[in-house]
Amino acid sequence: MAISMSKKKSKPSKKLETKHHLFSDTLLFKILNRIPLAIFLLILIFLWSSSTTIISGKFVHVCLSSRKLNNLYCLSAGTQPNFEIPIPALNNNISTGIKEVVDIVQEVPDPIVNNGSNGEVAFAVKVVEQQLQVQRSWISNKDHVTSCDGKGIYVYDLPSKFNKDLVGQCGDMIPWTNFCKYFNNEAMGEPIVKLGKGWYHTHQYALELIFHTRALKHPCRVYNENEAKLFYVPFYGGLDILRWHFKNVSNDVKDTLGLELVKWLENKESWQKNSGKDHVFVLGKISWDFRRKNDDVSSWGTRFLELDQLQKSVKLLIERQPWHVNDIGIPHPTYFHPNLDDDIITWQLKIIRSNRTSLVSFAGAARPDAPQNIRSILINQCNNSGTNCRFLNCSSGGCDQPESVIELFMDSEFCLQPPGDSPTRKSVFDSLVSGCIPVLFDPFTAYYQYPWHLPEDHSKYSVFIEQEEVRKMKVNIIEKLMKVPIREREDMRRYIVYELLPGLVYGDSKSQLEKFQDAFSITINNLLARVNKIE
Repeated sequence: MAISMSKKKSKPSKKLETKHHLFSDTLLFKILNRIPLAIFLLILIFLWSSSTTIISGKFVHVCLSSRKLNNLYCLSAGTQPNFEIPIPALNNNISTGIKEVVDIVQEVPDPIVNNGSNGEVAFAVKVVEQQLQVQRSWISNKDHVTSCDGKGIYVYDLPSKFNKDLVGQCGDMIPWTNFCKYFNNEAMGEPIVKLGKGWYHTHQYALELIFHTRALKHPCRVYNENEAKLFYVPFYGGLDILRWHFKNVSNDVKDTLGLELVKWLENKESWQKNSGKDHVFVLGKISWDFRRKNDDVSSWGTRFLELDQLQKSVKLLIERQPWHVNDIGIPHPTYFHPNLDDDIITWQLKIIRSNRTSLVSFAGAARPDAPQNIRSILINQCNNSGTNCRFLNCSSGGCDQPESVIELFMDSEFCLQPPGDSPTRKSVFDSLVSGCIPVLFDPFTAYYQYPWHLPEDHSKYSVFIEQEEVRKMKVNIIEKLMKVPIREREDMRRYIVYELLPGLVYGDSKSQLEKFQDAFSITINNLLARVNKIE
């Protein structure tokens, strides 16, 4: 549900509260006495049916909760996140989130609540899939921009507090590390000599800076707002969130910069013209971090993406919220940033010829505080499989060096990719760039996230295993993957390496790719195609 900016109301005194409470109780009692029992029951049913619907698991499962319960997804320091994803209630009065999708798709039937949870699940899945079809309809049919006529990209020169000043706080952003080292080489980080040309120690939250740098150098960039078709707002919202995560500050403080940005934009004619519909934000963290659901001071993140003013704009994120059609997932930054076509071709040849001595590998850590997480089961199965599976324990620092992870994936046929702190994982893209077939356990890890960069037919590049089957110990992952024919593995790997890989990496700031489109080029071309289609 979107929110508007408003001033807080002052709290009444306890004395007045007590009097009002007594009066309300008496009045309520009189009213209830006048309401027939049947009508009262109908009111209770209505309140229950308008509660929150939750999705998670293989596709979607729906459960109802009262309005007093707030079991929403969150990511908070020192606590294990809850992976249940909130979606609007499915009842006869379709709520705002579903209504947004219905308005666009125009084909979604009215949900039939009386059919029970199966009907609601089917409807929820259909909405998500149709929403992805809408996003795929914005895909450009041109590989490269041949002309910039009518395709001007305007990059706002924001006050430095919205981006550059945030980078300047890198030294104390995370208590246990100096974040500044990741911002070298235009946010690609330090070179990784061992892996070769184009490889850098890139942080997973560097997307905002990488995208900004590339946008400034795009050939279709214009400096006159009146010549622009697309407006890019280089707000480093992810860094804004990160700087407060380990500090004891109020929610008002966390929300301040985002609110100031909206006020700044609202004074621009370019924003007023289309109410932000032709504007794009690139945010280097997951959508949920910008959709805080309560005002508890310990709550993680901001409410930036819940603001009314931002609902028509496109938000590019490393993990999208599946009920907002203008949330679009784009790849996590990997360690590979090619400059030339030859850099990609050289790497393709290297990994397609790689001698993969391990059937399966898993780079990650257990989640002992999350009993529903399947990681511990996967680790046990891996450790008990002898030489068929290799486990790289990230909790003991095994993943601190990118070389260790990439070399492990290059040596493996399959890479296990269970959900971590949220459904998506950067490791999925690391495995794909290494030619390792990802094994997924939740469709929200990739299938419902990246419609512009991954194909609708996920069997071309991944293996899916229902996590509930793993949780109930009904499947041995290693044995199941051993049964995948070698020819099928080879076909999948060729598709990953030659069809997907170039579009999953972000070229360096001086990228001269001609034969290939990288993740940035695909994204920009599709944004321009979308702007033309929404007019």
